[in-house]
Amino acid sequence: MDELISLEQRMLEPSPALIADVSRIKGDILLLGVAGKMGPAMARVARKAVDAAGTGQRVIGVSRFSNPASRAELENVGVETIAANLLDDQDLANLPDAPNVIYLAGHKFGTTGNESYTWAMNTYLPGRVAEKYRDSNIVAFSSGNVLPFVPVTSGGASEDVAPEPIGEYAQSCLGRERIFEYFSQKNGTPMLIYRLNYAVDFRYGVVLEIAKSVLNGKPIDLRTENVNVIWQGDANEIAIRSLLHCESPAKMLNVTGPETLSTRWLANQFGLIFGKEPQFAYEPQGTALLNNASECHRLFGYPRVTIREIIELTARWLREGGEQLDKPTHFQERAGKF
Repeated sequence: MDELISLEQRMLEPSPALIADVSRIKGDILLLGVAGKMGPAMARVARKAVDAAGTGQRVIGVSRFSNPASRAELENVGVETIAANLLDDQDLANLPDAPNVIYLAGHKFGTTGNESYTWAMNTYLPGRVAEKYRDSNIVAFSSGNVLPFVPVTSGGASEDVAPEPIGEYAQSCLGRERIFEYFSQKNGTPMLIYRLNYAVDFRYGVVLEIAKSVLNGKPIDLRTENVNVIWQGDANEIAIRSLLHCESPAKMLNVTGPETLSTRWLANQFGLIFGKEPQFAYEPQGTALLNNASECHRLFGYPRVTIREIIELTARWLREGGEQLDKPTHFQERAGKF
């Protein structure tokens, strides 16, 4: 287990490109909704990059912190934390000003049956945040779920493709984008809408789910046979570096890896590693939620961690009993019900 921890720490080291860009970011960095899947690692790598750059910015993470251990872990590495319910007007008003805001807050799983809360988190709250931080740079997380299903041979939907969200979660994400866009134009706030599809890590994500299915002999649904993925560490660095690319009107940016991956191919790779024959179910539908992230790659270069490395790291983590998050992606979902 010590070796796994050492491996994760190495993967959290900031790249020279991130350190260079952090030295150009003026002022403190505030992460709203920091205790989710990506936020803790993002805050840690931001803190490391600031220290390496010697620029002295504060890195501040805001969350309800229902798990006190996650707050302590951040504070132990120099990230300042604030416990707050962002939907509470007084809590939001009491947050400090910051020239740079990364908006990670949102609600996805459990939307079905709790639609009003999803809309409050994903569409109402962004307007409140946009007004409070009208003089800041804002990188606002969104989702590839707002885009239409496209043919798997299309190369993915670019930022110019009109959204066609399916289901209330995706609709509320488009609402989030539109609200941020409105306030970017109204107040002249520089923003970047960060449309992610999908981040993967040791503990969660499409690749881990496929690996676990192969290892456990569980059939893999092929109706959505193709996916895009990007290593969480690369996605986190891009989010921080995106603070230098905020614009008014808001800039839209698709963020993912360069490949259109076959889930069948991924399963077969894990089959070779585990010595097991993957099991499959259903027939491919020929379309998927796929992002064309060529603009992201133009701005930031290709991700540092390749898909082959992701496969190897995931298999090793899984075989050696590394911690997992119980947060499935439901990437096979085609009816928009989360």
